[in-house]
Amino acid sequence: MPARSAFFPLRSANAPDCTYTRANSAAAASQIEEAAAVAEATGSELRPYARLALTAFRGQDYEIAELIETGSGELVRPGEGVGLAFIEWATALLHNGLARYDDALAAAQRATQDPNELVFSLWATVELIEAAARSGVPEQAAVAMDRLSDSTRASGTEWALGIEAYARALISDGETAERLYREALDRLSRTRIRWALARAHLIYGEWLRRENRRIDAREQLRTAHEMFASMGADGFAERAARELLATGERVRKRAADTPTQLTARESQIARLASHGLSNPEIAAQLFMSRRTVEYHLHKVFTKLAISSRNQLHAALADSKTEGPRQTP
Repeated sequence: MPARSAFFPLRSANAPDCTYTRANSAAAASQIEEAAAVAEATGSELRPYARLALTAFRGQDYEIAELIETGSGELVRPGEGVGLAFIEWATALLHNGLARYDDALAAAQRATQDPNELVFSLWATVELIEAAARSGVPEQAAVAMDRLSDSTRASGTEWALGIEAYARALISDGETAERLYREALDRLSRTRIRWALARAHLIYGEWLRRENRRIDAREQLRTAHEMFASMGADGFAERAARELLATGERVRKRAADTPTQLTARESQIARLASHGLSNPEIAAQLFMSRRTVEYHLHKVFTKLAISSRNQLHAALADSKTEGPRQTP
């Protein structure tokens, strides 16, 4: 069987620009919301791949469960393994970010079961290696490492080889592990994949702390925390924060962290609900299903820390999320 490079592009120029910030993470969420609304209004099909991936990167546990429940029928169809592999990869990513390594391992194993699925199963292989290494089953990580290497070596880009270096470091010890972590940082720093670079800083920092090199660990963990927090990757940011606390360093919360910030679609639905419209009326006006309205209102209530529609108007005014009245 030939070496596979489905995980990584064959040329560095093909790599996406992944210099994420919390602001453009929110913008991406808004664009996903708008695309979903257009698809629903026109009767088109828009499978929730982007929404599910963004939710996993952000570490939003409850929301990903909702998305899988409401969107799994759109992703998983008879005879298609792609959607199922994608769901399990996203689940593994989420759990690794939240340091739930046993759950991440189980999801990653399910994602890699189909030998004919060559994209998302390879994404999940990276998650499997980290989860297995953290769950005390390095032999599973070693087997997965061989599969990942088929792809990274075929690609040969800095991104691919950087990922391979930190994955291999996870199952290595001593000087070998340190050399591989530094190689990963060096290679990934020459790419635009900021997400992968932040993750390399994180796992290197975790390794340094376990080696009782607290001062060195703080430098790596501080960088990882700042990068993840700026991206809005709250699950991984919190994992880095916990590791920093374990080194004896206090972590200051970012002033820009605003959990009550609503997306454009959430603001629109919340405003209509605050004006007395029922869920069916909102659904009809925005050309979406009642279930979609209910899903968004649940998120609104959670973000605004309220429990009833009667509280919406005051909560929207307090959080300054209410904008000009517009309808599609």
